[in-house]
Amino acid sequence: MPLFPPQLHTRRDFLRRSGQLALTGTALPLALNLAAMGEAAAFNAPAGDYKALVCVFLYGGNDYANTVISYDDTSYNQYSTIRGGGAGQAAGGIALAKSALAATLLTPTVAPLDVVGVAHQYALHPSMAGLANLFNTGKAAVQLNVGPLVKPLTRVQYNSANKALYPRPPQLFSHNDQQSIWQSSSPEGSKVGWGGNIGDLVLQNGLNSNSLFTGMSVTGNAVFLSGDTALQYQLSTSGAIKIKPATNATVFGSANVRSAIDTLIRQSRTHTLENEYNTVTARAMAAEAAVTAALALSPSTEGTVPDLRPFPTKFGTDSLSLQLQMVARLIKGRSVLGARRQVFMVSLGGFDLHDNLIAQQPTLMDRVSSAMTAFYNATVDMGVASQVTAFTASDFGRTLASNGDGSDHGWGSHHFIVGGAVKGQAFYGTAPPVSVGDTKDSGGNYALADQWHVGQGRLLPSTSVDQYAATLAKWFGVADSEMAGILPNIVNFGTSAGRADYPTDLGFML
Repeated sequence: MPLFPPQLHTRRDFLRRSGQLALTGTALPLALNLAAMGEAAAFNAPAGDYKALVCVFLYGGNDYANTVISYDDTSYNQYSTIRGGGAGQAAGGIALAKSALAATLLTPTVAPLDVVGVAHQYALHPSMAGLANLFNTGKAAVQLNVGPLVKPLTRVQYNSANKALYPRPPQLFSHNDQQSIWQSSSPEGSKVGWGGNIGDLVLQNGLNSNSLFTGMSVTGNAVFLSGDTALQYQLSTSGAIKIKPATNATVFGSANVRSAIDTLIRQSRTHTLENEYNTVTARAMAAEAAVTAALALSPSTEGTVPDLRPFPTKFGTDSLSLQLQMVARLIKGRSVLGARRQVFMVSLGGFDLHDNLIAQQPTLMDRVSSAMTAFYNATVDMGVASQVTAFTASDFGRTLASNGDGSDHGWGSHHFIVGGAVKGQAFYGTAPPVSVGDTKDSGGNYALADQWHVGQGRLLPSTSVDQYAATLAKWFGVADSEMAGILPNIVNFGTSAGRADYPTDLGFML
């Protein structure tokens, strides 16, 4: 009986285990030879190119139904009825008035279809004019009904007692666990995320000269960017975090004291732990200096030298805008950082709207739309729009049914992909029916409208996070043979798993 499922024996996993065996002194030559062989063939990265992925995580579970809103009369009327809307398609309950959606109507080149081939129309929240414009001009796309899945599920299978045959994602509807599953395919406590796994491949293939700048977070610690060898570099919207007092100009008013402290915390020591501590400290100080130098290419205040002025695009002053502005500045300084492939993470909280959905969501939607629009425009300013892709993620969607003043924890949701390499002005995936019913026929099968939710309009995902991530990873340069090492559940999707209806490439990237 094998210790690992045969389908998970990827080159990356084998190298990882070989590297662990190398600690005994017996497997190092084999591991090194395999690594050298793999580097020549694995990662798709033409010489001199650059690519970046930017995860925009919406903490709290964004309400999908008031973000990408059903607009055709049949679907809108169902949405409005379920959410407590008024007569004549007016606002009411937690339903938005149809008249408020005209300015953000999405006009895809091909209308999205539901499971029986009926076309649907959608509009974005009225506060999302920027993203609506990006969509309608071909720079953004929407992936419909995506969420964590171990393998494809129907509603009947979801309800089955045979969890071995029909496994559910663990800890469904739990904030912390679903945040972790989105970022790492594992519940809370996971140590490695799929962004970090991609970073490991980048480093294995020698694409970045400094390993610290492969995964960069402007939103604190997140498992998404953690790899086996790739470390996430954390910074704030103000820049790199300095180590004091060594980075001060003086200490107690003396440059000599500062210099002495600097020497003490950098010098080699005979004690192993002391030496390692100094090594890490010196590395952090060198990284801070490199990041500061990179950011000097695009200061946050107006300069006199044209090439060193801020972006023509103006960012807002809210947290998400400042985070994405920092990412843009880091991308502009990528040559200083020695990076050809980078994965970034930013975030916005406040989406757990069990109450006050109508009052509070407009500000959140405006911040997401405005910040992502400004960020895309900044990539245009830098000439790298086709090399940078931003995408949204969230704990989960929410219930279509109202709880009175908001919505409760859900599962599947709709998400945005933005960038010059996105096949925009398009929806991907299957439009879910707008229903909260539980109708079954005499054979126990759910009515068609009720097959794609698991109660109260909690969407049963028709696209998995693994499919979504694999599509982004493939564009980034990850080879098909490496996908299982990045996304462990991807082996349950695609033609190799007999599920061509759940492709591993969703098609939204050029």
